Amino acid sequence: MDTSIARRNILARIRAAQGRDAEPAASEREAVADYLARHPQGPRPPMPDDLIARFIEEAQKLATSVETVEALSEVPAAAHRYLTQQGLPVQAIAWQTLQDLGWAAAGLTVEFRKPQDSDVVGITGCFCATAETGTLVLLSGPETYASAGLLPETHIAIVPASRIVAGHEEAFDLIRSERGELPRAVNFVSGPSRTGDIEQTIVLGAHGPYRVHAIVVRGA
Repeated sequence: MDTSIARRNILARIRAAQGRDAEPAASEREAVADYLARHPQGPRPPMPDDLIARFIEEAQKLATSVETVEALSEVPAAAHRYLTQQGLPVQAIAWQTLQDLGWAAAGLTVEFRKPQDSDVVGITGCFCATAETGTLVLLSGPETYASAGLLPETHIAIVPASRIVAGHEEAFDLIRSERGELPRAVNFVSGPSRTGDIEQTIVLGAHGPYRVHAIVVRGA
């Protein structure tokens, strides 16, 4: 369900109550951009030159398993390899943006739709990833549904190496420069879902996937 129109209507009513036009004027947008450009960042840890290696290291600390391949064409075989090694079914749902990859040739049955309760594996891409925390950044859209990485027990994410940035600050800068405004949902995925509410015992899969597997594509 697309809630973009409902969100705009809600924001328009808030702006009307403040005596402002329904949509932000160009001057308002320019003022925000100017503030963001001038606002100093807080202290940040130093980052290595090799952001790919740092991302892999931090992702693994969060219980995200990682495999590296050289080209996008190798992704389906890598996904099949991971699923069979884990004893998982080789059926999955995936984003519609991934239809052109050779899933069937690699032995996978993939449907390009939103997940249902019975779907065990979800395959997504990512908008970018952050090396500082080993985090995947996913933006929702008509063909990149957020539920694909949230509902299935196993989440496989394709991570183009060229889209690995230093930290969250760079991720938001990239969203603003390429999208102009935030989509309906921005999800930062840092390993499998977990909770420690009960006796401080970590339980995986509490509110999302039990497993997160990242396939880093060096040539993408």
